[in-house]
Amino acid sequence: MKTAAGGYCKLGRITPDTTPPHLEIACVPAFLSLKYFFTAMVLSATVMPLLQAANKTSAHKTLTIPDIFAPGGITTPAPDGLVWSPDGTRLTYLDSSGDLVEVIGSTGQRSVLVSKAKLSSLTAKSGTEVDQDHRARYGQASYIWVPDSKHLLFNASGQLWYYTLANGTAIEVAQTGAGSGDDPKFSPDGKLLSYVRDRNLYVRHLQEPQIPAFALTTSKEETVLNGQVDWVYEEELDVRSNYFWAPDSKNIAYLQMYENAVPSYPITDWIPTHATVDQQRYPQPGDPNPVVRVGIVNASSGKTMWLKVPLDVGNDYIPRFGWLNAKTVWIETLTRDHKHRTLYFADIANGMVKQVLAESDEKFLDEDYDITFNGDMFLWTSWRDGHTHIYQYSFDEHSPFTAEAKLEKQLTSGDFEVESVKGIDVPAKTVYYLSDEGDPREQQLWTVKLDGTGKRQVTSLPGSHAVVMSPNAKFFSDETSSTITPPKVSLCRNEKDCDTFWSAPSVADYDLAEPEPLELKAADGKTTLYASLVLPAGKTKKDSIPLIVNPYGGPHAQIVKNSWNGRGLLFDEVLAQHGYAVLHVDNRGMGGRGREFAQAAYHNFGPVQLQDQLAAVDQVLATHKDLDANQLGWWGWSWGGTFTLYALSHSDRFSAGVSVAPVTDWRNYDSIYTERYMGLPSENPDGYRDDSVVNSAKDLKGRLLLVHGTGDDNVHMANSIQYIQKLIDADVPYDLQLYPRKTHSIAGTEARTHLYERILAQFEMYLGKNAPGQKALAEEKAAR
Repeated sequence: MKTAAGGYCKLGRITPDTTPPHLEIACVPAFLSLKYFFTAMVLSATVMPLLQAANKTSAHKTLTIPDIFAPGGITTPAPDGLVWSPDGTRLTYLDSSGDLVEVIGSTGQRSVLVSKAKLSSLTAKSGTEVDQDHRARYGQASYIWVPDSKHLLFNASGQLWYYTLANGTAIEVAQTGAGSGDDPKFSPDGKLLSYVRDRNLYVRHLQEPQIPAFALTTSKEETVLNGQVDWVYEEELDVRSNYFWAPDSKNIAYLQMYENAVPSYPITDWIPTHATVDQQRYPQPGDPNPVVRVGIVNASSGKTMWLKVPLDVGNDYIPRFGWLNAKTVWIETLTRDHKHRTLYFADIANGMVKQVLAESDEKFLDEDYDITFNGDMFLWTSWRDGHTHIYQYSFDEHSPFTAEAKLEKQLTSGDFEVESVKGIDVPAKTVYYLSDEGDPREQQLWTVKLDGTGKRQVTSLPGSHAVVMSPNAKFFSDETSSTITPPKVSLCRNEKDCDTFWSAPSVADYDLAEPEPLELKAADGKTTLYASLVLPAGKTKKDSIPLIVNPYGGPHAQIVKNSWNGRGLLFDEVLAQHGYAVLHVDNRGMGGRGREFAQAAYHNFGPVQLQDQLAAVDQVLATHKDLDANQLGWWGWSWGGTFTLYALSHSDRFSAGVSVAPVTDWRNYDSIYTERYMGLPSENPDGYRDDSVVNSAKDLKGRLLLVHGTGDDNVHMANSIQYIQKLIDADVPYDLQLYPRKTHSIAGTEARTHLYERILAQFEMYLGKNAPGQKALAEEKAAR
């Protein structure tokens, strides 16, 4: 559920001076009795003019919610699709104007490679809103380079165009069908184009266009995916492709997924006169997982041979695989309990496999399954010593089946995390990697030689760096940002010779309040928690400031970082302008702090996390006397939305909360994510019962706004429906906001503006000593 922190997806805008019409109805709570309904109507009539006046009387450069979401405005994201050409000479990306731009690695010279006018017909968006959202969410490329670095392939959601850079002409080479998961690739020699169509692998001869495309796999069953990635692998194992060409262009290794036993979930579209239903294959905890196996298909004959990989069929996973050489495939497996990770080498001549490396953990392994191969060695990341570090293994490249891989050395060690390996400079025998060494809230590029010597930091600007290395590791792009400094992107040569070629719009005119960085103690009294606090400007210690807690709280994620989180930061600023303080805390069970910190989430989806948040709130209240301990709010998205419901039902300290797209019963979420932390429901029934907020809905305190997209394919709307039923059973009032057709990210200009206006309205109504809804809250509390 990494991507479940949906509060950081792309946003949009409406005209800042326009009074949002939705406010007149969005603040009418979905109460359960006429008494509460009419009370809400009176309060809405009171608060609406206040909110509308606040929007209309904003001073020059006073930040508004529409300002935050304006396309091309102050939160314009960094360039999309930064890709190096295969020869490593130039970096390309799509800029905000719609042009495909190139930056020459050796000089830094920037120019338009393909104009917006030409691109408009080659990358035209098509398919449903869900299809488009899916492509954006999982980073499906709209273009790829051909191996010769002289051509490009553009993907127009079902149409593949072969574009010649020399003369600017494009030829349509395939029709794959929109939303089919086409995943186009070129054979290493550039002569063949492969793609997925209707769940099967196809190949097209580029040099012999008279030969029609032909299917390498021919399954007719809708539950059989040949080379296509299913939802749960894409979401929870970060799988982006399930097939790979051999180095000699003769064969393709592909994963076949058989999903017949996997239950399906109906996602309904109620907008048409006759509603439609999309059945999504979605394994929940304890359900059968997709049955997977790796096949080697000949690109000429279409004949497949299956590799004999030992698996618990219908349970275990194959998160990664690829080619070691033209005769050997490597396969990584993961057991269903996430405690055992194994690497195999497979002989494509006979399908036999050899185990070369195995690793186990008593609780669960982190969700990083990537391996970097280079000749007769590979780099393996592991948190076996308590932190994620790089380990170098060697093997006999010419006889890879004779022995297990040999551990040569641990290349990094210490109280820090390696985020990822970015590249290897083969001649220099040097590895480049991102790490938080020195400050867990930052990411810097580091390098170390393969013999373990010469470790040093490459990037130097404070903050966080996102790096894309060229294939030969001679150049890299560096996206740099910090808490209140929007990103800029530079091209770097010789490591430190960097030229900025893109900068985000400035926010200097808004005079943003820099969040106060905090180091607090967890509920155990010893573990350091990182936090940030935004305070309203101009307040004195005599003021009584309501405090809104806005954590994520769930596994793997890290929110409190020295990096630009434009939309989140700016919404905090809007809340501060309305008189609220906002606190973010990364509790135990989250990521970026090592194995022990992360494994606090093992069989624990609530108690430890809430204890840490409450301990942090108490410390902040003790040091900031202007904060009102009796006026606390909470809001969150996805795991954070679940956390909101858990906090409001396990504590009586919060007056108002907003829960966006929450999991309300962990039996509703997918098998891979949930079982990693909670185990099987049959093995941990008490945990599933106690940590599922649907079972504590009757204890909800404060006023809740529940938000969900009806097309959410990640956290299904069934979660909110089931939770609402429990609220009704217990006669607990609530507010509800639905977004038709919207997925987990609730993306889009109008939807995002509407949503954040609605969140603000909820706190304006119910949080603060003078909030109009305070009287209703008191009456409801007395009635219960």
